[in-house]
Amino acid sequence: MPIHHHPHSSAAAQSLILVRHGATAPNLAGLRCGGDLDVPLTELGRQQAASAALQLQQRDLPVGVIVASALQRTLETAAIISRLLGGVEVLIEPAFAERHLGAWNLRSVAETEEALVSGMTPPGGESGAEFIDRIAAATENLLPRLHQRPLLVGSKGVGRALRELLGMPRANGLANGELLLLNLATLTRRDMNNCHA
Repeated sequence: MPIHHHPHSSAAAQSLILVRHGATAPNLAGLRCGGDLDVPLTELGRQQAASAALQLQQRDLPVGVIVASALQRTLETAAIISRLLGGVEVLIEPAFAERHLGAWNLRSVAETEEALVSGMTPPGGESGAEFIDRIAAATENLLPRLHQRPLLVGSKGVGRALRELLGMPRANGLANGELLLLNLATLTRRDMNNCHA
């Protein structure tokens, strides 16, 4: 017997486009920059945001709403993309901020990578589990908006958390301004309460 899908259960209605914010000075210097460090975009970062908007148009990826954390780097990236896409609405969701890195902020990525991968919690920062739970809850709140074709402007860590929540293989982090198309169907089927255990 054929399975009839509700129109909103189509792949398009379950997809989320993620774009990493444009480059900041710490990004360009190879330094950690957590969600507890609020820095603006560089000129290069603004160009990367504009380039991301162009890619969305070239790949024919319509965007009905842009979601960003309250951090300057994500808000400015969102504003640039919104303007170039004709004034798409921007919604602020603070819970999508990058992981709080406490004492690791402005330390080199290379110097802290082993500790991060091994699951250590930065002094004064968020544990990996706390961060994943926060991103899971924010994503759950976003599910009712998927029919609006949202674009999420986030950080490298948010991309990593979403890949983990979706059971995707670990990959190199997103470059500044890079797009990633995520299918949230697996997330919508899972028991989200498991994320808050």
